[in-house]
Amino acid sequence: MTSHTLWEEGRAPAHEMVALGVAVLLTACAVELLVGAAVIGWLFDLAFVALALALALLVRPRDFFTVGVLPPLLMVGVFAMLGATRPGALADPGDGVVQVVVTGLADHSLALVVGYALCLLALAARNQVRRTGAPLPGWATAWLEQRAGGPGGRGDLRRSGPGPRHPAG
Repeated sequence: MTSHTLWEEGRAPAHEMVALGVAVLLTACAVELLVGAAVIGWLFDLAFVALALALALLVRPRDFFTVGVLPPLLMVGVFAMLGATRPGALADPGDGVVQVVVTGLADHSLALVVGYALCLLALAARNQVRRTGAPLPGWATAWLEQRAGGPGGRGDLRRSGPGPRHPAG
């Protein structure tokens, strides 16, 4: 049985990642508005950051470029849809679509920067592992293992035993 690290697992095609991204962000908007929020806020931001990272981990290697440019396009697309249908969810109800998109991007810029940075960092790590067959640098592996629950713990990055490209384990 071949063991894969977190960085080698993603196998989903880009078109599925695009559909997943649109569905998750529109669902986050709908849920936030249904629970009584007057405007799109922190729930959308959390969903966006988690989604950006998840897309980078789920996509197959040959579709890295698509997912690498996807997070900002998803945010702009969702904000444009909201601007056309419910501008008050992001800006003043009387604003036009372009103004709603600009206001939404300004209000959610922290989520955009954090989510996009995590996406690009995960893609870069996956690309390094894929190209060199070597694990991440020691400091990065130690940091990730610490966040995942430690080596051999419940959250270990590897499923079982050393893999064929990681003889040291």
